[in-house]
Amino acid sequence: MSQPLKLALPASAETLIERIQVQLSSGKKVRDKLPPEGRLHIDRPLPFLCVYRRPPQLDDPGMEQLVISEAAHLISSGDPKLKPDLARLVQTIAQTMTAKFKGFLLIEIWAAPRSQPANGAPPHVIQPAFRIITSPSRPPTTTIEALAKALRRIKIHRESARVEVVNQSKRTPPKMSMLLSSAQARRMNCFVLGLEVQPVYRDSNSGKLYPVLLRSLHRGLAHALRRAFFEFSRTHTTYHPPNYQALGRRALVRSVWHVDRQLAEIGSSFDFLLQVTPINPEAAWLQFKQRRFDHTPIFYYRPLPVDPALLKRRLYNIAIERIEDPTLAYLFREKRHELDRQLSMLEDRGSKSFLLGSLQIFGGVSDELSHLANALLSKISPRSHENLTGGYVNATLFAERAQAELDYYRQCYPELTATVQIRDDIAGLMVSRGNLLISRQTRVPQSRVEALLQHEIGTHVLTYFNGKAQPFQQLYAGLAGYEELQEGLAVLAEFLVGGLSRPRLRLLAGRVVAAQCLIEGATFIETFRVLYRTYGFSQRTAFTVTMRIYRGGGLTKDAVYLRGLVAVLKYIAEGGQLDPLFVGKIAADHVPIIKELQWRQVLRPTPLYPRYMRTPELNQRLAYLRQGVSVLNLLDRKKL
Repeated sequence: MSQPLKLALPASAETLIERIQVQLSSGKKVRDKLPPEGRLHIDRPLPFLCVYRRPPQLDDPGMEQLVISEAAHLISSGDPKLKPDLARLVQTIAQTMTAKFKGFLLIEIWAAPRSQPANGAPPHVIQPAFRIITSPSRPPTTTIEALAKALRRIKIHRESARVEVVNQSKRTPPKMSMLLSSAQARRMNCFVLGLEVQPVYRDSNSGKLYPVLLRSLHRGLAHALRRAFFEFSRTHTTYHPPNYQALGRRALVRSVWHVDRQLAEIGSSFDFLLQVTPINPEAAWLQFKQRRFDHTPIFYYRPLPVDPALLKRRLYNIAIERIEDPTLAYLFREKRHELDRQLSMLEDRGSKSFLLGSLQIFGGVSDELSHLANALLSKISPRSHENLTGGYVNATLFAERAQAELDYYRQCYPELTATVQIRDDIAGLMVSRGNLLISRQTRVPQSRVEALLQHEIGTHVLTYFNGKAQPFQQLYAGLAGYEELQEGLAVLAEFLVGGLSRPRLRLLAGRVVAAQCLIEGATFIETFRVLYRTYGFSQRTAFTVTMRIYRGGGLTKDAVYLRGLVAVLKYIAEGGQLDPLFVGKIAADHVPIIKELQWRQVLRPTPLYPRYMRTPELNQRLAYLRQGVSVLNLLDRKKL
């Protein structure tokens, strides 16, 4: 365990500085406490250091949180008595890194003396503002430009940041002296910048923090600093990172794993989808049919295995605020919010409030999605049928095919422990915690077997176990809002193996229409009649779609299949790659975050990809999709 740096005792300081120099020279991580209440963290040898000195005898809440996520940062007291030892420490770090990289950048950050509104702006307007202070004699011009450009992208309450670049020799906080003189910096080929931050994240009179605003500023500033470090590394050093995100922090503190585990424990204590799925679908259908489709069927559900109120108490006792990494903290807060809403829905199961929770989690039906669904129902005849040349496959035979598919992936990845279960208490197919559940009444056309295998196993099972291969449990439990991308990717898989049939697209459109009927206040029977009489679905299909939409009190989840397909087609047309989508159960908004964590080497390589990604037909079909096609274009199979 490292010894603390006692800056008041030069001998001890010299010993620690020498040790730090040895650690950095050998490529090791440095993490030390600097009394009073300071710290030095250098993730790995890097050609930059971010410094924050607390103003002596002055409260400066929030400022420290803006630098702690940097891969190389130093936080210390600004007491003048400690400055000589602190300066020697900084000089040693700069010398060691310059010898390795031929250049070094020191950015010192501090808060402006008082938060002031922009010139001419109303007092209630909160606008972020920054001053970049550089030397007039040898400024790192391209680095400053990159930093200023990235800072201007920061927005708070829709107000873009003001950025001013100032040339002056003194680049330090008020009443503090330079840690490196201009002559020292020049000799070492070290560049020194100052960054003054307008403290809009706290009340200018009381100093009380605005925590949500501070988090938003923190994420934006972290990205801006990495942009600057990347440009400096590329133009002034021998260190050439592949991407600016690669300069983020790799080492994670213990609180990250603690929070991840706690969220996963709460999420795994209940299976939301099973809890809101009727356990008597076959009996309900027979009852509905016997009563000539004029009486709403009665659905029964599994007893709740948890007390939602107690779980919520545990949920909000999780100390996410202790996580220094703004990216991970953002993901965990999102998940906590989603779990909170799911627990509320379980409490509201069977009531009108259930639908309100569903709209919050899964969304509703936009006009655009509604128009697409109706266009598909109009263009695809109700008399269109699946290719029945090969007949039907029953639940037992489908389970055998599914088991063979799992065995194929298990040869590549023995850690895949998924099972196949034939059940009486579900309708159709579903994946729960990595296991494939098949309704005993399942009958699948032979022409659709491969498509459904790639939907359920090639997407849902694979992303579950790919997520389990990662250090974060949230990647297999599912990040917030993952369902839309998951189902869109799963339907895309059906297309990529040549199994996305016209009746299948018609079914997805019918689910959107049923969800819209639900939202507009239609009853179960009214929605059933719309599907059966207006759009020509069979009685059994109309019942199953309506049951899925009305389960629990109204679940709009089934609208995400078509909406997700639209989103995935847009993603591919814009040049998006499939690989990041299989890291785990993620939402489309998380793709940039996943890439960031991959660049930072926080995530491990993805062990499994669908077998269709190795086929020659894949490139042909992807090339077609990259032209920018709509779901309606998928009906024209002659272009493939």
